Amino acid sequence: MTDSKSPSFFAENWEIGPIFRALLRNKVGAMLIALQIAFTMTIVVNAIYIIVERSDKMQRPSGIDEANSFYISSVGFSHDFNSLVTTQEDLNLIRSLDGVIDAVQINAVPLSGSGWSMSLQTQPGTEFDGTGTAVYMIDEHGLNSLDVALVAGENFSPTDIQTRQSSQTHWPDKVIITLAMANRLFPDEGLAALGKTVYINDIEPMIITGIVDQLQAPWVGWDDVENVMLTPEIREAKSSRYFVRTKPGQRDRVMNEVESQLAKSNSGRILRDMRSVEETRLRAYRDNSAMISILVTVMTILVIVTGLGIVGLASFSVNQRKKQIGTRRALGASQLSIVRYFMLENFLISSAGVVIGAALTIVLNIVLVDAFSLDPIAWYYIPLGMVALWLVGQLAVFGPARKAANIAPALATRSV
Repeated sequence: MTDSKSPSFFAENWEIGPIFRALLRNKVGAMLIALQIAFTMTIVVNAIYIIVERSDKMQRPSGIDEANSFYISSVGFSHDFNSLVTTQEDLNLIRSLDGVIDAVQINAVPLSGSGWSMSLQTQPGTEFDGTGTAVYMIDEHGLNSLDVALVAGENFSPTDIQTRQSSQTHWPDKVIITLAMANRLFPDEGLAALGKTVYINDIEPMIITGIVDQLQAPWVGWDDVENVMLTPEIREAKSSRYFVRTKPGQRDRVMNEVESQLAKSNSGRILRDMRSVEETRLRAYRDNSAMISILVTVMTILVIVTGLGIVGLASFSVNQRKKQIGTRRALGASQLSIVRYFMLENFLISSAGVVIGAALTIVLNIVLVDAFSLDPIAWYYIPLGMVALWLVGQLAVFGPARKAANIAPALATRSV
């Protein structure tokens, strides 16, 4: 049996005892690296969680044909400007253009950040709570223009369409809602909500005549982003917004043509805010994109700094123990055993770091959940973070460990 105090023990065993003694001799450096690993894990794990959460929100489908859709606003200024006539003429013109599938006047656009909201409830009366919902006012061309699919019921008919005055407070008696909204109003019923009566303004009844699969509200930061209702209305106002869906690949050309044709057709108004839905999505989530970029940069810097810290500590340890390593090599220690020694030493430091880091990760997540109303971090982020930091540690120490393994046995005979 090999004596645990003999030099050959280095080559044949894990040498936990000597490693601990070596760490105690350089406990300040080891503690600093362990704390650095803990700090890095805390920040990185929570940052990755936030990035995934933000990315999931950014990738939520809006329910419309984003790639082939755009919108443009028309604002009348002449004293004889007739908004209803102009709106109908504009829509007829747009729908007649080559490459246009359909167009609709609409009061708001998904992802745009501004729009109308109301509250629907299943019983009349001020004593009942309502469910918040975004409101889109459309005519019978609306669903086709948005490319929204009906999963139950029917579309609005031309006779359903009403004219909404700017001061109007009452609502049509028909409404189309999203499936998400149906589930909120009538839990566990879903499509069975078709034909039921809901109430707006506390007491005004509206019959659900259709349910669409999916449609987002204009506000991407809203938790109930799929709570949406569509009403059969054309707005009578000097300011009007047209939503246009084109054939695939023709959006940009049609955008230029629509702007040109509308400008020629009526000089008593100005055109503004023409924008594709894809651009609208980028604008809606630019804060999220900026946050993700910042977090990725911070994570990268922290991992690099942590890796360099581990390299520095390991290199310092190797330089301090060159003669000892040379002696062990002269007495038969293999290169593999020396590499293993330093890898294990770093593993113990990393283990202390990730254990502390796991606790700090939970604490920071509790703070973030409380401050920003986030969901608690999923449990598997923590073990994945621990494994990742272990790997960073092992990769960082491998170079210095190889350097130590290559120390010549003859070094042991030199006087220092």
